[in-house]
Amino acid sequence: MQKDALDRVALIFTLFDHNGNGHLEAEDFEIMAADVVKAAPDSDETAKDAMRTAFQRYWETLVDELDSDRDGEITFDEYTAVVLSPERFDATISDFAESLAALGDPDGDGLIERPVFVALMTAIGFERANIDALFDAFGPSASDQITVSTWVKGIKDYYSPTKTGIAGDHLVSGATV
Repeated sequence: MQKDALDRVALIFTLFDHNGNGHLEAEDFEIMAADVVKAAPDSDETAKDAMRTAFQRYWETLVDELDSDRDGEITFDEYTAVVLSPERFDATISDFAESLAALGDPDGDGLIERPVFVALMTAIGFERANIDALFDAFGPSASDQITVSTWVKGIKDYYSPTKTGIAGDHLVSGATV
């Protein structure tokens, strides 16, 4: 497992841990889903519902795979055990990536404009400078757009335990857990 992958998931863990108690709980995912959906006012209800469902599936996968004592909390060590195990988490990440990218493409043209991308990534909790660096790393068009498929691939790469030097590394700036 690459250090870059651990740094990436450490950042995600801290962003999901809304109340900062060092554990992930269902409420953390509900809050994040609401924030992300709110940041996409031009998306239709189908895309918003798919995003909420993807966040719910993300949480349910963690609980089903890890929460043996059923206390409704996931620690960082437990989290990394699942999200960096492709055989356990790939389908969940695929669903999440496709739902987030679809939410970012409200007109359905297969392209995501920078302002929409920034709004969604800001709602997740990423820093603006890192968001812009990521968008630029995706190689936007002259009209400052990226393809839905580029973002989906970028999200999937972000969760890969073997990937290093990827566009998503631009999001990490010293995340600690």
